[in-house]
Amino acid sequence: MTYELLIADRSYSSWSLRGWLCLAAFDLPHRLIETRMYDPGFRKDLAAFAPELTGAATPRTVPLLRLPEGGILSDSLAIAETLAERHPEAGLWPSDPVARAQARSLVAEMHSGFTALREACPMNMRVAYRDVPVSDAVRADLDRLEALWAACPGNGPWLFDGYSLADAFFAPVAMRIAGYGLSVGPRAQAYVAAHLAHGPLRDWREKGLAQAEQSTYLRDFETVDWPG
Repeated sequence: MTYELLIADRSYSSWSLRGWLCLAAFDLPHRLIETRMYDPGFRKDLAAFAPELTGAATPRTVPLLRLPEGGILSDSLAIAETLAERHPEAGLWPSDPVARAQARSLVAEMHSGFTALREACPMNMRVAYRDVPVSDAVRADLDRLEALWAACPGNGPWLFDGYSLADAFFAPVAMRIAGYGLSVGPRAQAYVAAHLAHGPLRDWREKGLAQAEQSTYLRDFETVDWPG
């Protein structure tokens, strides 16, 4: 049972990272296919991956997941829930029902929220900055993240007893905090550091550095060494 996953631009595509972590962080077998978001052939690559979806149904974003028996998933939350349903032994969600419900709530909020932080600090895992100005809206998003993470019961580096889909969905946010040098409290900073040290994410970043840079993601701030 091998899944096929179409992603784009490891250094920049936060949703590609989430989709990939749903597989790679839980050792689920998959074959990776890559495209570039700003290349002329991007839309053609999406259509070629999912030829059964045409017209208005043709996918426009990544990631895309093809199930082993056929069928395309074009949303990261749908990918996460489907994989958790198909692989209950892999521990994608916390085993405790209350913790599992809390984790699902966190993932849903991440899936639809934190727009100020996303817009002001697009993910870029190639470069780190310092002295980045923080608007009131971005600070509100950071405060909300800290409150959500602090309310989780995990005693180790992750939000729950072990790495879960909640951590996979917050990984790109952690990379924004790290890459833009955003100020958060000690507990949140420790959580960011856990992501920076996470083997799958380090592998993802290394492979992204081997790809060509996309200049549209560069910002005019003073650069520093990558914190990881």
